[in-house]
Amino acid sequence: MNSLVRVLTITGLAAWFMAGPARATAQPAWPEHAIRLIVPYTPGGGTDVVTRNLADKMARDTHWTFVVENKPGAGGNIGMDNVAKAKPDGYTLGMGQTSNLAINPAIMPAMPFNASKDFAPIALVAEVPMLLIVRAESPYQTMADLMAAARQDAGGLRQGVAGLGTVGHLAGEMLAQRAGYKILIVPYKGASPALTDLMGGQTDFMLATPQGIVSLIHTGKLRALAVTSSQRLASLPNVPTVAESGFPGFAAVDWKVAVTTAGTPPEVVERLNVAVNNALKNPVLLAQLAAEGSTPLGGSAAKAAQYILSEQQQWAKLIQETGISF
Repeated sequence: MNSLVRVLTITGLAAWFMAGPARATAQPAWPEHAIRLIVPYTPGGGTDVVTRNLADKMARDTHWTFVVENKPGAGGNIGMDNVAKAKPDGYTLGMGQTSNLAINPAIMPAMPFNASKDFAPIALVAEVPMLLIVRAESPYQTMADLMAAARQDAGGLRQGVAGLGTVGHLAGEMLAQRAGYKILIVPYKGASPALTDLMGGQTDFMLATPQGIVSLIHTGKLRALAVTSSQRLASLPNVPTVAESGFPGFAAVDWKVAVTTAGTPPEVVERLNVAVNNALKNPVLLAQLAAEGSTPLGGSAAKAAQYILSEQQQWAKLIQETGISF
């Protein structure tokens, strides 16, 4: 009897092990359904365009289904809060940025999420610098001209900004701090009205992303004095960096990073990381990024996490030192 039990037990164990591959394949594969990719800004903007292009390339590579949703409001906080509070299964992603993950937490007294703890970074996507621009008729031919005028007329020069707390606004504050001058900040509800007033002479300069600006520079309607990245733009090779213009080490860029909800399984984050990095090798996407002045980034999830932390510390330090509040 005991021998019979042993035989049945061994036979049963053998059958259990042999069924292992079948059990593994029977487990639900990821992803089982569409993945939401939330854009925390309005349709048609720079973040929206990059996100949709990235989602398209990832879908083509992986055959996964991505649904891009725009959830704007509160400086990007509404959309990112949707990601922060989603189920941690990798089916809800968000396109984080400098403003909503690094600047907002340092300037807003009450945030709906914890930017340092509520997200699992997937991969850096791209970064885009600011162009320091003046109207074509401006007397300022170089950045040195602008700096000299700013020092002579404390608080007299007017910087138009697309919104308080934007990268363009804080990059201007950072430059003023480094250069030792004061300026008058003139806020607008978006880049378009700020640009209109700059060209009309209501403000003296602004810092804006290259998208939509480069063509106006090439046609002579605007003049670029400097770019805030560490390297010159390929589309404007004669425009020096701020660092080259007397401020070594200066860099301020608007970056984008794909994130999901904290607690998402590491193997899911890794699969998403691979998908983002593969998409960033696509020639069409690379051309689209280059056309708007963006530089593709990519890399590991750990690199993205470290980058976000470094940026959070940099912007928080600037805001604390300058006493910016609104």
